[in-house]
Amino acid sequence: MTRRVKIGLAALLGLLVLSGCGREEGPPNWLKEQELPQPQAAGNDPVIFVHGWHADATTWDAMLQHFRQAGFPDAQLFNWAYDVSQSNARTAEQLRELVDRVLRQTGAQRVDLVTHSMGGLSSRYYLKFLGGTAKVDAWVSIAGPNHGTFMSNYCASVACGEMRLNSAFLSNLNAGDETPGNVRYGTWRSPCDEAINPDSSVPLTGAMNVQTSCLSHSGLHDDGRVFAQVLAFITK
Repeated sequence: MTRRVKIGLAALLGLLVLSGCGREEGPPNWLKEQELPQPQAAGNDPVIFVHGWHADATTWDAMLQHFRQAGFPDAQLFNWAYDVSQSNARTAEQLRELVDRVLRQTGAQRVDLVTHSMGGLSSRYYLKFLGGTAKVDAWVSIAGPNHGTFMSNYCASVACGEMRLNSAFLSNLNAGDETPGNVRYGTWRSPCDEAINPDSSVPLTGAMNVQTSCLSHSGLHDDGRVFAQVLAFITK
């Protein structure tokens, strides 16, 4: 096999993982029953879930089940889907509309945002440029390409191009304060995430930055221990 073919296969594998198709073999790392968080008291913020590039709302099936087991009613869980080909700035505008609708519907003062992969970029844009810091309590980035990923060099959509290292979109997003406002920021990254390279892309200055065990890009949002950490973070 030639070196060029090997490189091409590696790039294809990375794109499959980035799109959510590179799930780990075997069952995810679920928490043991006795380790599950106790059911939560009423009064938590509504939670909005934002999936990543080339994915959809099914990204969150496992984590939503964890939230339900922890005592969150469906009325507090909002699993959102959007057009992943459009600019992350446009997605941020739609997210602003969704947050306002959720606040009206629930009567809550603020929401929590839980994001995977590219979903972290549109939600950060909403926080930084569209007034989101006044309406969000906690923001979570799971495997977010916050400073770009080499894998985005192999796709052509507007949104995917914005994930390239040193793209105009990311340069604007990361200029100045990376964690603005009175929002609690948390990031989760894995040393085995094939889609987000380099690994150092994920952490943000001013956030609580967590490195997990060896999990795949998709395995991160399915993992029970990651869920327990995210739950503790957004409800503290």
